[in-house]
Amino acid sequence: MVEKTMSPIELAERLALVLALAFFLGLAFEETYKRDEPTIPGGIRTFPLVGLAGAMLYLVEPHWVLAFGAGLLAIGAWLFAFLWHEQSLEMGSGRTLVVPVSNLLVYALGPIALTQPPWVAVGMTVAAVLVIGARERMHGFVRLIPQDEVLTAGKFLILVGIILPLVPDTQLIAISPVTPYHIWLAVVAISSLSYLTYLVQRYRPVKGGALLSALLGGAYSSTATTVVLAKRQKEAVTRRPELSAGIIAATAIMYPRLAAVIAFFSPPIAVVLLPGLGFLFTVAAAISWWEWRNIQPGYADDLAIPAANPLQLTTALIFAVVFLAVSLATAWVQSVFGQTGIFTLAALVGASDIDPFVLSLAQGGAPGMSLSAVAAAVLIAASANNIAKAAYAIGFGGLAATERPAILLSALALLGFAAAAAYLV
Repeated sequence: MVEKTMSPIELAERLALVLALAFFLGLAFEETYKRDEPTIPGGIRTFPLVGLAGAMLYLVEPHWVLAFGAGLLAIGAWLFAFLWHEQSLEMGSGRTLVVPVSNLLVYALGPIALTQPPWVAVGMTVAAVLVIGARERMHGFVRLIPQDEVLTAGKFLILVGIILPLVPDTQLIAISPVTPYHIWLAVVAISSLSYLTYLVQRYRPVKGGALLSALLGGAYSSTATTVVLAKRQKEAVTRRPELSAGIIAATAIMYPRLAAVIAFFSPPIAVVLLPGLGFLFTVAAAISWWEWRNIQPGYADDLAIPAANPLQLTTALIFAVVFLAVSLATAWVQSVFGQTGIFTLAALVGASDIDPFVLSLAQGGAPGMSLSAVAAAVLIAASANNIAKAAYAIGFGGLAATERPAILLSALALLGFAAAAAYLV
């Protein structure tokens, strides 16, 4: 019971905390709701009294909280009568549910501050103040965010909050350590990164199509960004250095993206890979900056990459199937051909999406390999992917238009192969 376990000094401190937090909440409430409707219940004077009443009634009988319950019924009945009266007078602004909820929240603040750690009461009050103070912005979200985005967020929650906890963490096949949980965790990791990039691209557009647009596109898919910019280079009358810079920038961001994804599953592999990925990122960023220096004023608008929603359940299922296939292939190749087979497979998967292969290695898909060998395999896959992007650039943009970025991507690939070889020395 509170009166037996709390010293008088601590009790006084808790009651002072109730008054301070209620006063703070009352400030936000008056600023938002009572400026135009001064008659609605609550405010800078009312909230401290309501909070203190809740605390005192709880202290009267804290075991069964009968006094507090009676006070809760009384304040609830009064708020109901007030809102009913407001409705009969057709005074719409006073009928908002936030008004009674705020009063009830302050009333419950007393027992919360007396029985819980102080951060609970402080956190609850701050959250309430932020919600109250952001009323106009939150209502603006309704006009800003279309219905399909709400459904997309629902799909993301299904991936993370429903499917992931339900899938079993049981090994499927003896030759591979992969489990359904590992498969879906890989889906969640890639989907989360892609979805975050998509939200930034769509709702925080980069004005003027600055280089950041290509970087965001590379965070989602450097291959897709390369194809988009190569097509624009083909449509241009003359060579556009900003498009070449964008292609290299998208590849530059691929390296920290790989580091982040691998670190999520295997920090030791990420630590070993950090020097190689950091070196390649630095070189690619320097090349991109050098290309960017040659742009003409007003031409950077063409770098804006259209944001496409990457979060679809069908896409997630396809990725899960591909990840399972790549994981099984990795385990089989290692068992039959050993480390050399893994390096060959890394070069082959670079022609398409390297994420399933990299995630398979990060989750222990090649248990017989050392960390350095796994790091070399990742660099081989990334470098092979750069060669594939060079080919895509020429294929979609034409040799004459995209010769320069194709050469630069090939040079990055050679540096990547050299870095992989260094890990094996």
